[in-house]
Amino acid sequence: MDILLQQIINGLVLGSMYALVALGYTMVYGIIGLINFAHGEVLMVGALVSWTAIGLLQGLGLPGWLMLLLSLLLACTVAAGLNFLIEKVAYRPLRNAPRLAPLITAIGMSILLQTLAMIIWKPNYKSFPTLLPSTPLSLGGASITPTQVLILLLTLLSLAGLMWLVHATRLGRAMRATAENPRVAALMGVDPDRVISATFVIGAVLAALAGVMWAANYGTAQHTMGFLPGLKAFTAAVFGGIGNLAGAVVGGILLGLIESIGAGYIGELTGGVLGSHYADIFAFIVLILVLTLRPSGLLGERVADRA
Repeated sequence: MDILLQQIINGLVLGSMYALVALGYTMVYGIIGLINFAHGEVLMVGALVSWTAIGLLQGLGLPGWLMLLLSLLLACTVAAGLNFLIEKVAYRPLRNAPRLAPLITAIGMSILLQTLAMIIWKPNYKSFPTLLPSTPLSLGGASITPTQVLILLLTLLSLAGLMWLVHATRLGRAMRATAENPRVAALMGVDPDRVISATFVIGAVLAALAGVMWAANYGTAQHTMGFLPGLKAFTAAVFGGIGNLAGAVVGGILLGLIESIGAGYIGELTGGVLGSHYADIFAFIVLILVLTLRPSGLLGERVADRA
């Protein structure tokens, strides 16, 4: 029972990080119907920028939590600027092009960002320092670290903040109007370009949060680290209902739980043929099942609220 509880905790933490990235996918898709496959690389850039900032701050004698906060703010700023630039240079000129063109561009941008990151930060793995207390907290026979608690809190706060933004602010109303019909929204005084840029910036901030938390939780960062989490977060967004904010979080949490619990018991279920390192297959099994049985996802896509 203790093992199951530990796997559930691990799954919630993993799913929370998927959810943060999935929120960015689902917001962009909700506004312009584009799957930004470079989103995982924004996560990677956020993590590596944070690692660089921490390296510069370590000689100043600052407490760990303050270094993490400052590096997180810098990572979010750089990621937001990067995603703003990506939208303006790579996606905006193709907004009225056939759907295949921006999709190929997104994949190309992903490869470009990976290559640039490899040139800037080199291909070797970077050890991400432990900045928060490492003593785990006991929880019913299982354990959870302060970093993992922070990940769970950040996910809850991010979802609450996004819900408030979308449903209670002028920008949120503009997002919903643009998602429903950008031409009519423009006639009503909404600037679709500004709304779309703001959506990309918000998504980048969430991806940078996930990237820093991913590196802090696993203790490492590298130029290819964003590819698989980005792909799984896309799976989570589809699983929950892409275009639906709550669906992205639900999909991320459920995917994390499925992957973590599956990794813990796959060895027993297969008689040792498969081990925990096969955990990645669960995400794509889930994607296949969802697309086959319920293409709109668990919560479906609510067109009026898909911003």
